[in-house]
Amino acid sequence: MMKRLKKLKPTSFQIIVFGFAVVILGGALLLMLPISTKSGTVTPFSDALFTATSAVCVTGLIVRSTALYWSVFGQAVILILIQIGGMGVVTMAAFIFLVSGRRLSLKTRTTMQDAMSLPTLGGIVRLTGFILKATLIIETAGALIMMPAYVSRCGARGVWMAFFHSISAFCNAGFDLAAAPGDPYPSLTAYAASPVVNIVIMSLIVVGGIGFLTWSDLHDNHLHFRRYRMQTKVILSVTAILIIVPAVCFFLVDYRDYPLGERILASLFQSITPRTAGFNTTDLTKLSDAGQTLMTVLMLIGGSPGSTAGGMKTTTIAVLFVTVFSVFGRKENANLFRRRIDSSAIRTAATILLMYIFLMSLGAVIISSYEGLPITKCIFEASSAIGTVGLTLGITPSLGLLSKLVLIFLMFFGRVGGLTLIYATQTGTRSTRGRYPQEKIMIG
Repeated sequence: MMKRLKKLKPTSFQIIVFGFAVVILGGALLLMLPISTKSGTVTPFSDALFTATSAVCVTGLIVRSTALYWSVFGQAVILILIQIGGMGVVTMAAFIFLVSGRRLSLKTRTTMQDAMSLPTLGGIVRLTGFILKATLIIETAGALIMMPAYVSRCGARGVWMAFFHSISAFCNAGFDLAAAPGDPYPSLTAYAASPVVNIVIMSLIVVGGIGFLTWSDLHDNHLHFRRYRMQTKVILSVTAILIIVPAVCFFLVDYRDYPLGERILASLFQSITPRTAGFNTTDLTKLSDAGQTLMTVLMLIGGSPGSTAGGMKTTTIAVLFVTVFSVFGRKENANLFRRRIDSSAIRTAATILLMYIFLMSLGAVIISSYEGLPITKCIFEASSAIGTVGLTLGITPSLGLLSKLVLIFLMFFGRVGGLTLIYATQTGTRSTRGRYPQEKIMIG
């Protein structure tokens, strides 16, 4: 009997998956209420579920205009879902435990470790407090800095817009309130020439996407790069490369007709936003094929581990690249910043890459076949969903139920994590009592 009870105890991965699912379902039910819409009508469950999934998974894909369809109550529900999804369901639950004065159990700490991609259990309570304080300060500062720009354009409503966009940007969600009756899905195109809005949104996206553990490392060691953990060094280096190189490409290939200042802002913004943020300041349908392909790659890469961002993660790409270089150089080990990469990390990175490419491709093929749309647009849409980005070439609102369900699954997979979903289906580790004989196989 005791053995059966132990088997019924959920693993930390099952708790993470279940937590996200419960929040999504609760959010969908709230969004179905008449009070959530400006017209006072009941929203179909499929649209409410899609919106709630997109918010909790901090994606930004929408089937209803956030500004025109949802009431202030509905927008508030979406913003709360974004905040919960960005910070993580487990992190928010732990915060409630701490505020109520309850101690975190070992099981809760283990779950937080898995949810936040932490190397050890030590210091989790301190780190949680630090994360929540830093989040409040950063989001408030972003809103206050952008507020004059929004108020001057939208009046008193600009205060709500400033806070909404600050939280949405920091959580890498991509939801916006910039729509007008004649233009329901403009994102931030009206602010393409605003240095304040561009710089603040880009900064919030980057800060939210580098990861909570990186924040802690920067806070503890300031600008002493040599003292950082190897993971922090990798994240900062790869993030810088993934901002600069694509920005140069966008500057050279697209936006040639823009004035120099706007051209630089547009190039930088479109370089940063594909890695799970979902805002755009230009019409993405007018980008060149090279620009859209580059965006697709950036969307799949995403942000960093333990952050508000989704995607395969910067560390995954770094591990794969150094592994490739080690093979080219006929080196026995893959190294980063004078540290050897564990073979298990390489296997995990390769698994994640294969999972993302396979599911993205499968989703794109299903949507293309079902909707009769060009496969290139569907690849862009599927990459945006699984990378929890939210960028679109304009096909999301017109998709049928099957395509919406495909995108819902991809968004959930991208935010929770493929390995988390797989581990959640397993009740424990499998011990190997023996090994098969080894035999070589030709590769390449």
